[in-house]
Amino acid sequence: MTRVIADISVSLDGFVAGPEDSPDRHPLGIGGERLHRWLFELDTWRARVGREGGERGASADIMGDFFARTGAAVIGRRMFDHGEKAWGDEPPFRMPVFVVTHRPLPARRMSGGTDFEFVGDGAASAVNQAVNLAVKQAVVAAGSKDVAVMGGGQVIAACLAAGVLDELRLHVVPVLLGGGVPLFAEPMDPAIELETERVVLSSGVTHIFHRVLN
Repeated sequence: MTRVIADISVSLDGFVAGPEDSPDRHPLGIGGERLHRWLFELDTWRARVGREGGERGASADIMGDFFARTGAAVIGRRMFDHGEKAWGDEPPFRMPVFVVTHRPLPARRMSGGTDFEFVGDGAASAVNQAVNLAVKQAVVAAGSKDVAVMGGGQVIAACLAAGVLDELRLHVVPVLLGGGVPLFAEPMDPAIELETERVVLSSGVTHIFHRVLN
């Protein structure tokens, strides 16, 4: 059965990007690249982007399994806008990616197997509806594989609030950004229940797997 899994790196003080993030100057915010260094050094990541070498171990195994099991992704428009230039003509997703947005664009077919579909009706207030539609489309596209909700925080929060997430995976990096884009910018419903299923300590990051109970 297809599962919908949110997967994101976060600082100890709760931020998923640093301050002053912008597509041109600081796509990950000031200092935000520190949240992803652990990932970019893994052999499973480097193989995915056509590079050799890299670190092996628990983190590489976790992400290798994640890549293998994921058949489609959901991201927010902010993540797309900030990442588009860095990703280039061959983004690292290599799967259908559904972009939640109130500023739809025509679909884009990229090299390497990434297809961007922009989901939204143009209403800035309709994020929850667009998230639900994007997840439904991603589940169909994923087939027998899982759907990964990769960010940003607003989209993950909306998926959690809408009850469409099966699992929340946080890769907690021991850095303090002091500001930026928080994982949860608005208060979440305290009635949402999660259960920690697994915690894996690795070099430079702690992987925490939460199952969503309701």
